[in-house]
Amino acid sequence: MNTKSLLAVPVLALGAVALAGSPAMAADGTYSSTLGQLNGTTGTGTVTLDVVGDQATVNLQVSGLAQTFMGAPYPHVQHIHGGAAGVCPTPAADTNADGIISVTESAPSYGGILTTVTTSGPTTPAEALNTQLGGQGGSYAVQRTFTIDAATVAALENGTAVFNVHGLDPATTPSTPEAFNAPSDLTPDLPLGATSPALCGTLVKTQMGAMPSGGADTGVAVEASSNTTGMIALSGGLVLVAAVGGTYAVRRSTAKAS
Repeated sequence: MNTKSLLAVPVLALGAVALAGSPAMAADGTYSSTLGQLNGTTGTGTVTLDVVGDQATVNLQVSGLAQTFMGAPYPHVQHIHGGAAGVCPTPAADTNADGIISVTESAPSYGGILTTVTTSGPTTPAEALNTQLGGQGGSYAVQRTFTIDAATVAALENGTAVFNVHGLDPATTPSTPEAFNAPSDLTPDLPLGATSPALCGTLVKTQMGAMPSGGADTGVAVEASSNTTGMIALSGGLVLVAAVGGTYAVRRSTAKAS
């Protein structure tokens, strides 16, 4: 027996017919940065942050940083900063001319700590100087998924999120040993060089590239005709008909049952 149903759908509602699910948050997407060098570091790094809702999956790769600190692997803490200009500091930020751009001197450029990217466990700003949860040694990777708060989401959305890796090498820092070993501007328990930024980069949202020539193979068939009417086969035997007059109609396939 032949069956047929017809439902008129406004043009603006086409997306609701073709795609199911909740709308994505504005911050959803992939953010990345090739980290630049600060304070004489010779290290390099890249970071990618995949965000869905309040969940972020980080892939951080660094190499060439200071390897040891007081006879142990050098702990490098790393953070997502935000709420300021969304850029990395320049040498002009070294306002006291001691050869080190400190965290305090960097604040007008990249703002305060929003998320601590730890190797495990909590990721709040309270863990900012938890050296046990930092990257260890001169080269390491951090790959994990964690929850981000509203402030971090907002910084990603407005383009002011900046990623930093901290911990300088006294052998390459353009400062005197006295300046390097002076008490940190964050805590007197650590030297200034250990808490100052070594690598820095603004997290930039990846832009969707151009559609490949011919379109992707999605399994959706498109049939065009000479009178501005087209047909797109959707799942479940539904057929979307593009009709003259700016409306779409969805009807079920009328193929005979076997």
